[in-house]
Amino acid sequence: MLSSSPKNGVEIMDGVEAMTRGWWRPSPGSVYPLLERMEGEGTVRRRDDGRYELTPKANAELEVSFGTFTRTPRTGSDAVEEIQSLISFVEDLAKTKPNEVQAQKERLRDLARRLEELAR
Repeated sequence: MLSSSPKNGVEIMDGVEAMTRGWWRPSPGSVYPLLERMEGEGTVRRRDDGRYELTPKANAELEVSFGTFTRTPRTGSDAVEEIQSLISFVEDLAKTKPNEVQAQKERLRDLARRLEELAR
């Protein structure tokens, strides 16, 4: 949750709920103690605005464990899968935060046109 941007506890709970499509929402009793423990371990830092962000220590540990988070598609199939995932994300975003998607309508139309040209 924190690898993409700093978040507070509520945003983390909302993100987990969205990621699991409503199947699970962690409780405050599990999220906040975990954040406190991670802060004590030096893997997250609480910012002045109350949001938590990963520390360089956490990023290094994650990279060793899982590899870098910036995955570059290696094949055409990988690229299409990535596009498919991003389209699903934008579809979900349109349902939950329609104003964010509305603000990008022109760019989305341009991308759709470019994809249409590639699909010919």
